Amino acid sequence: MEEIRQDASLTKEDLSLFFDVSTSIHAIRDLDEMLRSILRNIKAVFHIEGASIALHDAEQKEFYFIRTVEEEKNKDYVRMQRMRFPDHVGVAGWVLRENRSVIIPDVSRDDRFFKGIDHREDFVTRSMICIPLRTRKGPIGVIYALNKLEGEFTDKEARLLEILSGTIAISIENARLYGELKQHASSLEQENRWLRSDAQARFNLQGLIGSSPAMRRVFALVEKVLDTTTTVLIQGDTGTGKELIATVIHYNGPLKEKPLVVENCGALSENLLESELFGHVKGAFTGAIADKKGLFELADGGTVFLDEIAEMSAAMQVKLLRVLQEGQLRRVGGSKYLNVDVRLIASTNRNLEEEVKKGTFREDLFYRVNVFPVTLPPLRERKGDIPLLAAHFIKKFAKKMKRPDARLTPEALDLLSRFNWPGNVRELENEIERAMTLAGRKGEIKEEYLSEKIKGFPEMSLSIQETEMSLKGVTEGIEQRIILETLEKTQGNRSHAARMLGLTRQGLLNKIARYNINL
Repeated sequence: MEEIRQDASLTKEDLSLFFDVSTSIHAIRDLDEMLRSILRNIKAVFHIEGASIALHDAEQKEFYFIRTVEEEKNKDYVRMQRMRFPDHVGVAGWVLRENRSVIIPDVSRDDRFFKGIDHREDFVTRSMICIPLRTRKGPIGVIYALNKLEGEFTDKEARLLEILSGTIAISIENARLYGELKQHASSLEQENRWLRSDAQARFNLQGLIGSSPAMRRVFALVEKVLDTTTTVLIQGDTGTGKELIATVIHYNGPLKEKPLVVENCGALSENLLESELFGHVKGAFTGAIADKKGLFELADGGTVFLDEIAEMSAAMQVKLLRVLQEGQLRRVGGSKYLNVDVRLIASTNRNLEEEVKKGTFREDLFYRVNVFPVTLPPLRERKGDIPLLAAHFIKKFAKKMKRPDARLTPEALDLLSRFNWPGNVRELENEIERAMTLAGRKGEIKEEYLSEKIKGFPEMSLSIQETEMSLKGVTEGIEQRIILETLEKTQGNRSHAARMLGLTRQGLLNKIARYNINL
């Protein structure tokens, strides 16, 4: 073995070669291509027969070859790439332990040389320089210069290879990270495709449940608007499935590969809603520590679904109107306008025409959003769909709870079909989940597992039928009574009552205000 002197001087020619090699390293991102270029340059610079790199697998305590310059003429290079050997043997093992370079003029006279490699490959090693590849995290492997074609390896060559090894090690590490990032990005893209595919499968038109005449009319309208980017207004009581319809329209239309963003206009205060929809600039208000894109920017090229649009304040209606008319928005606290191109789907549980007459909703905004109206019937007007919906929810919750499918007894189904469902489909869904929880694994949902409001409804309906009230009056009377009873049970807790009724908290508050309920 020969120790390497650190004072080996480098000529201008050596430095020029070093620059050429370094430039080629930094210009290449692909790991295989980069290593091929590195080793070819080393072979040309040092006038040697071959060169190779062995990386260290710390977990397995092994070295493995990743590329050899002999690959073009040696048919066994693939086997060499896959070849692994313990990290405590051979010259590589010694270099790893000692963390220093070595020149071996004649490997046949050096006990550290691991002959197993040459025995497996059609290549005879006679002399070598072996240099550790180091990064800030520690050694990652070694690089070999093999078989000097003329003369012997010199200290200057070893020193030049040491200088190159630092750049090579960092480049390998960077290429690894780049490869991991590409793989991660590819995985995210694949996952995104799966999610889009899953969303489209879950929200296809066939996924809408109903066979009643009222729902068939809705399906016919939805089919007409699917192939367009027309603005849609979905009207219907709370819990009728307005968001589901909006999602079906988006994922079956020409913008299905673009974003769909959803916001409930009644869930946020005016200032928060403006920031959510249009974004804000840094310093616009307390807590605005950075610029933030709004939902309209995030949905650019796609669809914005504004649920309960009638809950918007007058000031917010003006700002929304500008976005729809001009295709421009201004972030909160910002001074410049940004261009956006989105499709709008809006929904409301109110009659917007009546809201316009009252002066609570702008007439010009109404005409902007009411391009293609779709009205969803309440569940009480499509009771023939209750068995289908109940069966769907049973299957859904059986999967969620990891239980076998259950069935409703005729008596339980009759009670469900008699009830008027002020909370609509959402309330039915909650009732089925509750009943399945109580039924456990019995496989049969009896009337005893239904809530008291369902079981008590037939008696209540008899007393009401004896009056001379209109259908609307009967319905509102039933709804008001159920809301009162639920609020009494929850001791006035509106959030709890809303969950029991299958309503949003805002939806319940709207009904409390409509019926002037005071507790």
